[in-house]
Amino acid sequence: MDSKIWLSSPHMSGSEQSYIQTAFDTNWIAPLGPNVNGFESDIQNYLSDNSFVSALSSGTAALHLALIILDVKQGDEVICQSKTFSASANPIVYQGATPVFIDSEEETWSMSPELLEEAINDRIKKGKKPKAIIAVHLYGMPYKVEEIHNIAKAYNIPVIEDSAESLGSTYKGKKCGTFGDIAILSFNGNKIITTSGGGALVTKNEEWRQKATFLATQARENAVEYHHKSIGYNYRMSNILAGIGRGQMKVIDERVKARRKNHDTYKSEFKDIKELTFLNEPKDAFSNRWLSCILTPSEEVREGIRLRLLEDNIESRPLWKPMHLQPVFKSCPSYINGVSDDLFEKGLCLPSGSNLTENEINRVISAIKTYFRA
Repeated sequence: MDSKIWLSSPHMSGSEQSYIQTAFDTNWIAPLGPNVNGFESDIQNYLSDNSFVSALSSGTAALHLALIILDVKQGDEVICQSKTFSASANPIVYQGATPVFIDSEEETWSMSPELLEEAINDRIKKGKKPKAIIAVHLYGMPYKVEEIHNIAKAYNIPVIEDSAESLGSTYKGKKCGTFGDIAILSFNGNKIITTSGGGALVTKNEEWRQKATFLATQARENAVEYHHKSIGYNYRMSNILAGIGRGQMKVIDERVKARRKNHDTYKSEFKDIKELTFLNEPKDAFSNRWLSCILTPSEEVREGIRLRLLEDNIESRPLWKPMHLQPVFKSCPSYINGVSDDLFEKGLCLPSGSNLTENEINRVISAIKTYFRA
């Protein structure tokens, strides 16, 4: 059997090892150190726009700390995009709050501004003004930034910008990860750059950045003894993993370019297969194309393609199953228009790694064309 083609595997630059070796040579084997500081600076310089960064153990940790900083507590409600990975919603429950799920719109597949405003008004009528909004740039495509943030501003509700999938994407030339009151990044193994496991909290509020770092290091006060006045968490990124991140930041633009090329190749090769469609970039949006996604006519066709790829040892995956369909969230309020259900039923993520070889992407294309010739 041919070698496995993964959906989105890590892609090292070659320079990571020097940062890791320096950490070993200097014995900085800890959740602090020069690589952590340097990685934060690298991200800040990349994002610009007066951003402050706290490097953390995961994007989920960043979301959790963002909710704490915004004073989300037991009994509160937080609006969350339904079409996303569960890590966007889980930290809401960590805080004892309730997620309120919002469906997608068709132009970006992300949060519908119309349903967002409808939900805010309805929750206010019910006596529960939402404490925050978690909006996700899905698969690297910027959500409707101006519409979402204008609504949030009108109702004075802070936005947590979930940029786990969108590092390198822009809206009107401005980097994703700089729009929210707080934004989060993920450097999980399948992301556009990786630290193996890791994430970051981004904000223009330096006090919030300091609070995130404080809470992420077990909320230890500045004292000789271990002194704690707040509940803290073990969420800080290690100096070793930050060294990987420093090497990865050197090639982020190349990684974006490679993933966009994958998407363009698929789109060109499948242009004559009328059953397949792609998500186009709306005006002013630039997607990193973290994952290349296709829409098929039905669940039957989606599964047929997925199984055909699996026969050739090629990994693919349905689009995220919406949170309002997840058993764990079945009792949560939701505002649904059917878009995300339809996307889940018909959508498939294709291999998209920046390290895909020409032979590998041709294997994917050949398998899918063979399916439609059968």
